Amino acid sequence: MTKFRLVKITFWIVGLLSNTLLNAEGIEKYFKPAGNKSSGHGMRNIDFIYVINLDVRPEKYQNTMDALKPYGIFPYRFSAVNGWKLSFEALDNLGVMYQPGTPEGPIASVFRHVDGQEYPSFEVMKEPGIAYYCHSMSRGAIGCILSHLSVLQDAYDSGYRTIWIMEDDIRVASDPRELSSLIQVLDGLAPDWDVLFTDPETKGSDGNRVYCGGIRPRPNFPYQSLAYYVNRTYLNGDIVKMGLRFGSYSMIIRRSGIKKILDYFKTYKLFFPYDMDNFFPPDIKLFASTRDIVTTIAGGISDNGNPTYEK
Repeated sequence: MTKFRLVKITFWIVGLLSNTLLNAEGIEKYFKPAGNKSSGHGMRNIDFIYVINLDVRPEKYQNTMDALKPYGIFPYRFSAVNGWKLSFEALDNLGVMYQPGTPEGPIASVFRHVDGQEYPSFEVMKEPGIAYYCHSMSRGAIGCILSHLSVLQDAYDSGYRTIWIMEDDIRVASDPRELSSLIQVLDGLAPDWDVLFTDPETKGSDGNRVYCGGIRPRPNFPYQSLAYYVNRTYLNGDIVKMGLRFGSYSMIIRRSGIKKILDYFKTYKLFFPYDMDNFFPPDIKLFASTRDIVTTIAGGISDNGNPTYEK
């Protein structure tokens, strides 16, 4: 074992134990409950369907419902966590804390605040007791993570076996009812699957596919080699097994995947945007449709980087 690898593993173990002590308050405190749930939000082979939508974006929710209605699909609207409204206490408890005696970390984002005023900054990760996030992490992205985790917690507590989570910027490219059959095929090919994405890749503002070909290491997690994540295996002409990808706007998740993702974030806290972190949970098995079924709107409006709804 190399000296670098030994230092990294030691950093991880010390960080994990210390993080539990210094940041004992679990992230579950900041999950948002799913209220007013009713029946009629499922489809064949999917127990429950969620769409994540900010209260201040009713038009995006309506667009999503209009796109799915012709197929008889009516997702439950989950009122998203608005990261731009999170308290300073939340930001101080959700991030990854630097641990004394460990190597300095990367340049990261810090949400400092004094007398009720926020002063975001980019700093080398080296001050004990400070909650750090990856460079350029935004409040909106933090809210997005909490929204997904809140939905996963609700689904797990509800006992669902298979759920479909969408964000409110989806585009229906072909009949979404095909997903029921795709799940059935995947059950036969890889019964222990965790996540099925409903398109092969995310899209850039120009509509072209954006492939994720790299990873950014977490300061408190013993990640695998790059080859482990970028490897892809085609099960047939319709389904591909993958190790990572961008985009979390349409994910079908099995109960096993729900637990793996929840356990991971509850252990290691928040650091990267959701779609740059949800492939790290140990032994998570990710698959995707090889063609667009439900994908994203290229260049769509987003409130992750800025609260554009205020304009």
